[in-house]
Amino acid sequence: MEGYVVKRVVIGVTGGIAAYKVANICSKLKQNGNDVRVMMTQSATEFITPLTFQSLTGNRVISDTFETPDAGVSHIEWAEWADCILIAPATANIIGKVRHGIADDFVSTILMATRKPVLFAPAMNVHMYENPIVQSNIQELMRYGYHFIEPDEGYLACGYHGKGRLADENKIINAVNQLINIDAPNNLSLHGKHILITAGPTQEAIDPVRYISNYSSGKMGYALAEAAVILGAKVMLISGPTNLAVPKGVSVIQVITAEQMLNAVLEELPRHDIVIKSAAVADYRPKQFASQKIKKTDGFMTIELEKNSDILLEIKNHKLPHQVIVGFAAESENVIDNAKSKLLRKDLDMIVANDISHGDSGFMVDNNKVTILTRSGQSIDLPLQSKQIIARRILEQIQNKE
Repeated sequence: MEGYVVKRVVIGVTGGIAAYKVANICSKLKQNGNDVRVMMTQSATEFITPLTFQSLTGNRVISDTFETPDAGVSHIEWAEWADCILIAPATANIIGKVRHGIADDFVSTILMATRKPVLFAPAMNVHMYENPIVQSNIQELMRYGYHFIEPDEGYLACGYHGKGRLADENKIINAVNQLINIDAPNNLSLHGKHILITAGPTQEAIDPVRYISNYSSGKMGYALAEAAVILGAKVMLISGPTNLAVPKGVSVIQVITAEQMLNAVLEELPRHDIVIKSAAVADYRPKQFASQKIKKTDGFMTIELEKNSDILLEIKNHKLPHQVIVGFAAESENVIDNAKSKLLRKDLDMIVANDISHGDSGFMVDNNKVTILTRSGQSIDLPLQSKQIIARRILEQIQNKE
């Protein structure tokens, strides 16, 4: 967490059983040198007392919009004071309120008034979390630029087992640190840089119904795009098919096939200083596309494949002298050796190697564990953490390279 400490944190505690867990998060943020204020909904005070948070932070806790505050303390002052606002646990109720612009208590009023980064840490019954209305609210808030950290899966207080537990406290603290004020002295900044990022899978059609693809969710590339734009860069995202919301401030070109992605990359390449090739592009495509659905028959079916163009090799042939090119290597064995080979063969400045054989990192999850290899011989291991934090560390290494 070094280098990413948020100095002023407002924590909004809402009415869920996980409210008691926020006391330890609050304590750790305080111990890390942050100035922490806590606001609570009335429902939250049924689970844990304001006095607990007041004792941990040394600051007054506000739970009533209409109570007489100390001089200078108001919802506007709190909204401006914070470097970051954390809502934990974030109930379905507060998520729905913010999505629809409702400000009927101190917590929701602050969230309407602030212009600072807001991180929601949902915690609720698994069926509530999976409810399409709640998921729609989350996706819409992400489109507006709000940040979310997914709940963990496990035993829930209601007796069910599933996704809905408040995320691990270290994940939450790391995510808070990722939202540090980028204008602080000595902080990473990418102002003035133009960054091209590819993300997600590609799909290669077999017939009108079927296609060849892979398990990439696009989350790593989208996290890179979000982090880069927060740090001041102009970002163009070339994305294969995903279910992700495009981060606020990011320009996007949507593609489906590897050939479409290649054409978009070569078109955009001359306008960018940095290229991060995080997409998982299909290496092969069917040689023939069947215009009608292929019907099932007895026996085997053979599909002849042909190679797609290698986008990184094409970039190598067209790159400009000032450009920094970063690749990714998703490997299941001999991870570092294979990544080093790719780094050299494709003349990359840097490559990010990740082992996709472990279920807790890589494809289709929110966390990653990677090794960054540079052409100068550096090797930087990044332990398991959120893809948002990994994205920021990758961008830090790119800036050091420049």
